[in-house]
Amino acid sequence: MIKARLRYIATALLITTSSAGIAADKDALKAQIISSVDRQAGSLTALSDEIWGHAEIAFKETQSAAALIKHAEEHGFRVETGIGEIPTAFVAEFGSGKPVIGIMGEFDALPGLSQASVPTRSPLVEGAPGHGCGHNVFGAASLGAAIAVKEQIEAGEISGTIRYYGTPAEEKFFGKLWMIRAGAFDGVDVMMDWHPGDNIEASAQSTQSLVDFLVEFDGQSAHAAGDPWNGRSASDALELYAHGINAYREHIEPTVRIHYHIMDAGKVVNVVPDYSKIWVRVRDRSREGMTPVYERVKEMAEGAAILADVGYKVTLISGVHEILVNRTGGATLQANLETLGSISYTAEEERYAKAIQEATEKPQVGMDAEVKPFRETEKNPPGGSTDVGDVSFVVPTISLSAPIAPKDVPWHSWAVVATGGMSIGHKGLVYASKALAMTMIDLYEDPDLIEAIKEEFKERKGDYEYEGILPPGPPPLDFKQ
Repeated sequence: MIKARLRYIATALLITTSSAGIAADKDALKAQIISSVDRQAGSLTALSDEIWGHAEIAFKETQSAAALIKHAEEHGFRVETGIGEIPTAFVAEFGSGKPVIGIMGEFDALPGLSQASVPTRSPLVEGAPGHGCGHNVFGAASLGAAIAVKEQIEAGEISGTIRYYGTPAEEKFFGKLWMIRAGAFDGVDVMMDWHPGDNIEASAQSTQSLVDFLVEFDGQSAHAAGDPWNGRSASDALELYAHGINAYREHIEPTVRIHYHIMDAGKVVNVVPDYSKIWVRVRDRSREGMTPVYERVKEMAEGAAILADVGYKVTLISGVHEILVNRTGGATLQANLETLGSISYTAEEERYAKAIQEATEKPQVGMDAEVKPFRETEKNPPGGSTDVGDVSFVVPTISLSAPIAPKDVPWHSWAVVATGGMSIGHKGLVYASKALAMTMIDLYEDPDLIEAIKEEFKERKGDYEYEGILPPGPPPLDFKQ
């Protein structure tokens, strides 16, 4: 995109050629921001550790949301709860008028990843959830950044509104979709986002669009030995359906991914199953590419049902868009990362990191603490999806990656839980909070920057009209997980 590239260059020049007075003012404000986050470090790490301990899964994050809400209210934020009919979704706001800058915080955990803060696999509670994606750190760091900005608004140093978005169920169901449908993001000028990772980078990369749906088959039970001819097996239909998906993989684009999870295939061996259920997920680099694959895989359910002589039902759960990249905002964040520089780790933290790498059979290189250059946007994003993508189609969004885990360890694993609840995770939290808040200072102080970010957003979005991938009605709070 030539225009976007020229805008990025112009923005970089704007940052470096600002008048000495404005630059000095910004530097002073950013110094105060850094001091604020340093003062908050103890309370923010305690908040993160509390959420790490709760480790609550999608739509069940009652204690985690309550801890974040309490912390926001104690710092003078006005809080609205129950956004989008989700009890754990909330918005905390301070200030008034324009600009309105938002920042997102997630806090849901993943099933089955319970882990102590030790560098070998050691569940605290066997089979219980754990924060294998670092959302305990995510939610706390974003709130710390919002508090630092709030202090500057309260002191009269900057003017406008800061909004912290408590966004549940990112790992499953994608709670932001219902928040968008409820209008929670209306009126926001720019949105800040980050995600725990294993490096420091201003993200200019997209993600994958996806859709989640259930397929259920209904047949007729019978004795598996006595009169199987009287049965119509829902399990047969499920197996045929899965085989169809796997045969289809040869004939789809390399960027497409299809996953499934068999949820029910019968209860006992001597009964022809009359019911089966499978959860299917289709991804591609864009919604445009994902949709036809989704439609084809849905059609396969009918074919499997015909072959097994059973009934079937397809139910949409939800889906997400890819992230709409904003390089203008990313360049601004990059400048602040370069100001902050790298993260320093102790010898003990490096030993801990290398022990986890050894346990997960990765090169024992320790932490990756250096600020990465601002990369060109790749045509084909790496694997992974997020409902931040949907927000980015509604509000221009700036994204950050900051390290809370050793280089290259498996994500969504015990290894991330092990570092997210100790000093390595805490350092990533403090760093992210500073970088996000410093970038928000640039936004509050520079209306032209906000306009440039919005112009790139409009150009990249084009004439596409956003439509969320979710069924009508309330979110599936009672979904059997």
